[in-house]
Amino acid sequence: MLPSLLAPKSSRVPVPVSLDKMTGRPAKCRSSGLQDGSWGMVLDDKDKILIAALRKNARESMVGLARSVGLSRSATQERMRRLERDGVIRSYTVELASAHDPAVRAMIAITFDAGFRCKQVVPHLARIPEITSCQSLTGSIDLMAMVACDSNATLNRVRESVAAVPGVATATTHIVLATEWARD
Repeated sequence: MLPSLLAPKSSRVPVPVSLDKMTGRPAKCRSSGLQDGSWGMVLDDKDKILIAALRKNARESMVGLARSVGLSRSATQERMRRLERDGVIRSYTVELASAHDPAVRAMIAITFDAGFRCKQVVPHLARIPEITSCQSLTGSIDLMAMVACDSNATLNRVRESVAAVPGVATATTHIVLATEWARD
């Protein structure tokens, strides 16, 4: 469990210097993080409330956000600028209604050939538009690619594209039958 989850609610919780070191990710898949691989940022309770409010509705007005955080509009706006500047908030996104969800979602578990690393494989995967995210993992699987597409035929084409990437030893597909629940 991360130390930030063990800290009392009212305390200021430092963001881990290196999540890679804390989670024990293998060196071949460590991300470079922000510039030097660390976040020098400390999130307090107001920051966490602001982030939670933005996760619920990223289009909430500044006045509405300020009200939920319990600060003035200008203080809330300054916090948002700081969170964006420091890389805590990287982007704002759109959540589509279920009628617009892709017909097929899947995960492709990827292992590497000996001597290959994430930095050699991931750029190839990033060029495949149906791959919505890619996480490096500990254990026997090196990467998990999340896929969203319109049909099983498209999923098969994506899987074949992944398997053809230099350095990919195996690409095992797991089709998502249902999302039982999801957190922001």
